[in-house]
Amino acid sequence: MTAQDSATPTTTIAVGTTGTVSPALDSALDSTVESADPAVPAGITRSVSPQTRGTLLAGLGVFSFSLTFPSTAWGLESFGPWSLVAVRSTLAALIAGAFLLAMRVPLPERRHWAGLAVVACGVVVGFPLLTTLALQTSTTAHAAVVVGLLPLTTAAFAAIRTGRRPSRTFWIAAVSGAVVVLAFTLQQSGGALSTGDLYLFGALLVCAAGYTEGGRLAQLMPGWQVTGWALMLCLPPMLVGSAVALSFEPVHLTTHGVVGLIWVAAGSTFFGLYVWYRGMAAIGIPKASQLQLAQPLLTLVWSVTLLGESLSPAAPVAAAAVLACIAVTQRARS
Repeated sequence: MTAQDSATPTTTIAVGTTGTVSPALDSALDSTVESADPAVPAGITRSVSPQTRGTLLAGLGVFSFSLTFPSTAWGLESFGPWSLVAVRSTLAALIAGAFLLAMRVPLPERRHWAGLAVVACGVVVGFPLLTTLALQTSTTAHAAVVVGLLPLTTAAFAAIRTGRRPSRTFWIAAVSGAVVVLAFTLQQSGGALSTGDLYLFGALLVCAAGYTEGGRLAQLMPGWQVTGWALMLCLPPMLVGSAVALSFEPVHLTTHGVVGLIWVAAGSTFFGLYVWYRGMAAIGIPKASQLQLAQPLLTLVWSVTLLGESLSPAAPVAAAAVLACIAVTQRARS
């Protein structure tokens, strides 16, 4: 089954209601999704379409991811970059392991482990490490707009991996959104790319590969299990990495540092990936990836409100253009 086929009700049922999914977490999310429907009066629940539910869940994942860079910047106030990534992955893996153990989830089939390894290397380790290194020299606002190219990169990886091709309208809108993001990035950086940008472009590639493979696996097993097992694969090396990194990099605990660490571990890495993969399985990889065009714009807001960074006057123009591209990609047949 391909990513584009995953929007059918049958696929959504297989992903969203299978017996191995955490009932409490799924129930809370479904209640949130139903209450988000403006046509439903207060106190009355109504079943929403799989497409709407998937879009809202993927959007919730984007919201969680949008806080990652500001939280990472906070975490760097207390930890070195290598320590932050290793401890972040370790904590997220322990949370995932507790869920897997409590639900008595059996080990994945052998054929799924290679895909889980791609998710682990790309999303759990590669993207956090490269972006954390980039944030040592780049502002969160600058990093956010560079990573705005992730939707197009993910759609390209998905087309290659699944053998399906989105429509021409879809690609025109996707490329237009990427061009807007790239132009905004170059305008912000004075027309030159820095070392931090190279880290960020590398992060785009590994993350797109991980998202694509995770989206494919989320059609075969619950999304939270994709995240959970990918994290568990990383637990042994991350435990060793935490011990080594903490012995070399000084730690100065602050409130911001602790809050940042907790969010990137529990919010971005575990919960964010859970709702993201569940939403991606419902609406397909290309359409879900285009929702991430809104992520850099949300991160810009957090950069101003949480970190006090200055916002370029070009940001509202870029925001309007990118949101228009999102609207087109969501309507285009894929």
